[in-house]
Order: sequence, then C-alpha cells, then structure tokens
Amino acid sequence: MKIHPKIDYTPLCKALKDSKLEPWLDQLPTQIQRGLSHQRFGDLQAWLEALEQLPLIETDSVDLNTQVELGTKNSVSAAQQAEVEASLQKLIPWRKGPYRIHGTHIDTEWRSDWKWDRVLPHIAPLKNRTILDVGCGNGYHCWRMYGEGAARVIGIDPSPRFVVQFHMIKQYLADAPVDLLPVGIEELPANLQAFDTTFSMGVLYHRRSPMDHLRELKASLKPGGQVVLETLVIDGKLGEVLVPEERYAKMNNVWFLPSCDTLMSWMTKCGFKNARLVDLNKTSIEEQRSTEWMKFHSLPEFLDPDNPELTAEGHPAPLRAVIVAEVPR
Repeated sequence: MKIHPKIDYTPLCKALKDSKLEPWLDQLPTQIQRGLSHQRFGDLQAWLEALEQLPLIETDSVDLNTQVELGTKNSVSAAQQAEVEASLQKLIPWRKGPYRIHGTHIDTEWRSDWKWDRVLPHIAPLKNRTILDVGCGNGYHCWRMYGEGAARVIGIDPSPRFVVQFHMIKQYLADAPVDLLPVGIEELPANLQAFDTTFSMGVLYHRRSPMDHLRELKASLKPGGQVVLETLVIDGKLGEVLVPEERYAKMNNVWFLPSCDTLMSWMTKCGFKNARLVDLNKTSIEEQRSTEWMKFHSLPEFLDPDNPELTAEGHPAPLRAVIVAEVPR
C-alpha cells in the first residue's frame, strides 16, 4: 500500500503473504493509515513536505556494518549536499543515530552505535533472520541489523516523526527489506510467533505493565527465538524495584526500574528460558547529550548538578542493562 510517493509499504505487504506474518495483513493497512493520519498529527504534512524535498541521488556506497553511512560528500555536488542537509534538518530533533547521508553528518542525541557495539557480541547471529525491533525510534538499529545480514527487519514505533525520518534514510536504500511501521507492539496479532529475534531497547520502563510487555515480546517470537531486552535498572537484590512517584530524570513516563535479578525473574515467570545479563552500563553524558540536531535538554540537564550519581529528582542515575533470553522450543 502506497500512502505517499516516498512511503510505500506494498513490497512489505507482498513479502508477508505466505509467511508466518501473513495474519498481520488483515489489520496492517488500517493500522498504517491510523498511525500516519493527518487528522491526528498536525505536523505530519510539514514533515512529508521535507521528505518530498529530499533530492533523489544515486547512492554509490553503503556502510551499515561500522556505522550508517550512505554515499559520501565527494559523490554529490555542493548544491545537492546542501539540499540533503536542509531537508534532513527540517525533521529535527534527531534522537537515535548517528547517520552520514551524502556528506551530511547527523549528530544525534544518542550515540546509538555505542549501544549496538555493546549488544552485538552477545546475541545470536542475525544472518538470514526475521527481526522485530520494538520502539525503534527512527530505525537506526534496524539498519545495523540489516548490515549484519538479517533477511528482513521490521521496526515498530508509533511516532510519525520517526517514521518520516526513517523514510528519509530509506529513500537511498529503497530495495532494502527494512521497514518501520507506525504501530505499537500491542497492535500485533496475538500469539504471532513469527520472528527469530525481537529487540526491545529503551521501552520496558515506559510501560505501565512490564509483565504484559514481556508477554507481548514472547508472543512475537518463534519457538527457539531470542529476545534482546535493554532497559533502565537499579543496583539491587532480587525483588527490589524502583517505582518513581513522579518523574525520573525529568521523564514523566517512567514506571518500573527493577534490579537485574528481579527483571530476569520476571522474564522466567513470563515463559522465557536462560535469561542472562550480558551488559551493564552507566549512561554517560558523552553517550546522551544535546547537539545541533537535538537542541533540547538531555542527560547533563537530567542529573543532579552537584552529584552526577543521582538524577535531578535524587534517584540513582541511569543504569542500563542488556538481558538476552530465549523462547522454549
């Protein structure tokens, strides 16, 4: 289904036929139309106009393994490079990245490549796998997954700005089996069991019911499939959980921050096996910060100015864990 000259889900819908994802086709067109509704999202038209203004340029080089770099500054004229940069700037803020697009360096709020480097050594090889990336933002990690040889990558995120940002990148990789859908995980068909690997990175603490989210992740996976879960945690014992009464690091939608042992126990309770902690990392102000491409406050402003070990509210500063587990065969 083609909903815009530069946003076409027809190849995806064709690919889903006669696959384990075919049950989704009954709902998907309606979900896409609702997720990219001009009536619901007043800024969407301006973002789509920026996408239309992005010049069509042949991509002479692609690097998705060490970074996301499409084309080089030397492959375009100065005028073309200026047009690319001007169009991309109209979608500020850019939060996940970085990207290099025909000579334009999008220095995003997050150094998402650092997270990827921490995650990649600990997961099952992605070659020829069908991947779901839940809450994927603008799809940065989707491109890195494809760079690792995934057969198909589907990212889901309900933010239409992120969807348009993704299609600004996909314009230069139009045939890649990588898509971003404007939906949440709760909109997937129940018990789909279609993906080899499902990623949920930076999502769990935003969910009012973490158990429901874990069960949704499990239901997305084939028997034997792997979940890769990255989330905020606290340093604590089994059974300990931080439930901020108000904000956490100035975010008002943070609900549960469990200890690592507690989270792994939750995953076992929800039916995963062999849950294991593979990385624990304190977020630095070098990894998350304001830039020219994300000009709002970021982690330096979210911490206690007198004690960076605490958030502005006095909670433990952001600590992120990566936990990997499998669905029983």
